[in-house]
Amino acid sequence: EKFRFSKEFIELRRQALDLFINRLASHPELKQSEDLRTFLQADEEKMDRARSYETGIFKKPGDFIQMFKDVQSKVSDVVLGKEKPVEESTPEYEKLKHYIFELENHLAEAQKQAFRLVKRHRELGQSLADFGKAIKLLGACEGDSLEKVFSEVGSKSEMLSIKLQREADNLLFNFEEPLKDYVRAVQSIKATMLDRANAFRQHFDLDQERKYKELNLEKMKFMNPEKFSESETEFSELKAASEEATKRYEHIVSVMNDELARFQEQKTADIGLAFHEFAKGQAKLAKDIADAWRSILPKLEACSSS
Repeated sequence: EKFRFSKEFIELRRQALDLFINRLASHPELKQSEDLRTFLQADEEKMDRARSYETGIFKKPGDFIQMFKDVQSKVSDVVLGKEKPVEESTPEYEKLKHYIFELENHLAEAQKQAFRLVKRHRELGQSLADFGKAIKLLGACEGDSLEKVFSEVGSKSEMLSIKLQREADNLLFNFEEPLKDYVRAVQSIKATMLDRANAFRQHFDLDQERKYKELNLEKMKFMNPEKFSESETEFSELKAASEEATKRYEHIVSVMNDELARFQEQKTADIGLAFHEFAKGQAKLAKDIADAWRSILPKLEACSSS
């Protein structure tokens, strides 16, 4: 509860919302959404009115969470093929599935190590702050020239502690969080792959049924003319359903191809920027640390030789 309302938590949520809104606004189709326009432009009264018109797919937060649990449990079964009814299997799509699952694993591991880096910077910063206080107290016991030198060492430690804490924040917001965001993005792609698998299955099943009934209809035309008219109507309905399922599947494939191209382009830019910020921050921190300790080396050398 304490962390939930910390400045760090609020800033992370603000940054995530800002990123999400910018992505929506830059998307060629989603930026036309009436819901997005309402969110960005409406006053509170209009927002309340818009909420009242919602259908309420998720009646409570638990429903929303359960949806993700269901997706998580089904993705591996359907997309990876633990269930084996009918699956889409082409060399290109198999390659894509392998890439997505590998990408998720590697991104998750990179994000985990980025989290450890943030933690390490914070711990080192706190250790330097504690050391700075301790060395100042030690200098106060010694008196004379040692007190002045130790006080300066303590001040440098405390100054570097602040720099380490700032770099920890920089790592969190500009390195770990972008990696975490792309882990979530890959999970969304996997959910879309689940939709695609279900759409393909429906398209395949209805197409097979249509072919089977088409053959039977031809036979019935000669063998049982009385039932031909009724069966022809049923066949027309089945054919329409089959065509609709095919269109839905093809639409998912088309949208997925377009969105994956956008994803790859954006991922390259965002991850590249994240690593650039990481390297730049680490280089500056290393320079600041080296400069700080180098500046007091002459005094420490004079102290040790006296």
